[in-house]
Amino acid sequence: MIGFQPKWRIPVNSSTDVTILGSGISGMSCAYHLDLSGVTVEVIEKDATYGGLCGNFTVKGYRFDRFVHFSFANNEYTREILECGNEMYHHKPESSNFSDGTWLRHPVQNNLFPLPLDEKLNIIKGFIEDRNKYIKPENYEEWLKMQYGDYFSENYPMKYTEKYWTVPARKLGVEWVGNRMHKPSLDEVLKGAMAANKEINYYTKEMRYPKKGGYKSVLNKLKSNMDITYNKQVMSIDVSSKSISFKDGTIKNYTKLVSSIPLNQMPSIIIDTPKNVKNAAEKLLCTGGYLVYFGFNKPNIAKKLWFYIYDKDIYPSRVFSPSLKSPDNVPVGASSLMAEVYFSKELEIKLSEEQLKEHVKDKMIAMGLFKNEDIEIYGIKKEPYANVVFTHEIYENRKIVRDYVENKCGIEIVGRFGEWDYFWSDQSFESGQRVAGQIIKSKK
Repeated sequence: MIGFQPKWRIPVNSSTDVTILGSGISGMSCAYHLDLSGVTVEVIEKDATYGGLCGNFTVKGYRFDRFVHFSFANNEYTREILECGNEMYHHKPESSNFSDGTWLRHPVQNNLFPLPLDEKLNIIKGFIEDRNKYIKPENYEEWLKMQYGDYFSENYPMKYTEKYWTVPARKLGVEWVGNRMHKPSLDEVLKGAMAANKEINYYTKEMRYPKKGGYKSVLNKLKSNMDITYNKQVMSIDVSSKSISFKDGTIKNYTKLVSSIPLNQMPSIIIDTPKNVKNAAEKLLCTGGYLVYFGFNKPNIAKKLWFYIYDKDIYPSRVFSPSLKSPDNVPVGASSLMAEVYFSKELEIKLSEEQLKEHVKDKMIAMGLFKNEDIEIYGIKKEPYANVVFTHEIYENRKIVRDYVENKCGIEIVGRFGEWDYFWSDQSFESGQRVAGQIIKSKK
C-alpha cells in the first residue's frame, strides 16, 4: 500500500459513475484516485493504447518517448506513485546549446567562455547598460531584455523563442516564465565569460528516468487495476441528454464527465456551443511537433543527454538521446537521438515530412553528431499537440472556454491541454488528483 494518501480520501457510494475521456497521465490519475474511494469509473481513449504524451513508440527495437520527458516531481506523494516499482536513473540536469557552430553549456547567459571575445563583450555591455530600460516588462521580449540586455536577448533566447514557441517573444506574456529561466548576477556572467563554469543552474537538481520501459513506466501504478476502452474517438457531447457520440457510431450516457480532450476542441464537440465560445477557442494557440528519430548501429554516438539549437536555419529546437536516458531504450550495442521540430498555425513548416526528415539528418551530420553510415533506422512522427502558447490573449479566451465547459456544461477538465496550462507530467498527475478530490467531496 502506498504510504502517502490524499487527505480528501472519503468513501462514497460505489454506484457513483464517472466517465473520463482520455487516458493520459491526468485522466489516469483522476480515475486512480476515484477508484481508491470506491467510485465506479470508465476511462475512454481515442487511441489504441494509454499514456498520451507520456507514451512511446518502438521501431525495430528502438524506443522513443513522445517528446523529451523526465521526472523531477518534488511532491512526496506524487513521486511515490509515479516511481512506484520503478528503478530510476538519476541524471544531472546538464544540458548544452548549439549556436552558430559553438557548443555552450546551459544556460548560455552564464556560460559565455567558448564565445569569441567581441561576442562576449557585446553581451556583457548589453547586460550592464540595457537592463534598467525595462522596469515593468509588458511582454516576454521586454522581460528577456530586462534580465539579460538587448544584445544577448536578440541573438539567443529571442531566436530560440521563435523556434520553440513559434511566435516572436513580444507576442508572449510573462506570467508563465516562473523559474524556468535562470536570472544571473553580473558576477555570474563575468565569471562564466572568463572561465569554464562548472555550476549547474537549472530549475531542478536532478532528473529521474525509469530504467525499464521508457517514460511510460511512470504510469505503471496507475494502470495496474484500470480498465480502459480504446479506439473510441469522441465526435460530439450533448450535455442536455448527458450523452456522448463516438466515431464508431455508438452513443454512451454519462452521469459525471471528466475530459482531458484539448480545451480548444471542446466547443466544436459540445452541441449548441455559443459562437463567442467557439471564437475564443479558435484563438487558443498551441504548438505541435515533428519528432525526427534516429537509431544507430553502434554505442556512444549520442554524447549529450539533451541540447538546444539556436540557429534559425536548423529546424530542430531541441534534441535528446533516448539511449542516454536509459540503455533499455535501444538494442544492445546501439544508441539513439530524437530531434523536436515545432510548428503552429502561426509558423508552418514549409517542407514535406520526407523533406523535413532529410533536412534534420543532413543538419545533424553537418553538426558532427553522427555519420550517415552510423544510421540503422530513422523516421518522422507528427504530434498535433506539444505545448500551450502563452500569448497575451490566452487568459481571457481560456476563461471564456473554461467557464462554458465547466460551469455551463458541468464537465470537469484535467491535464495540460484539458486545462490549457503549462503543466509538466507531475503537475498533470496532480491535476487529475485534484479533480478526483473535488468529485469525491461533492458526494459527501
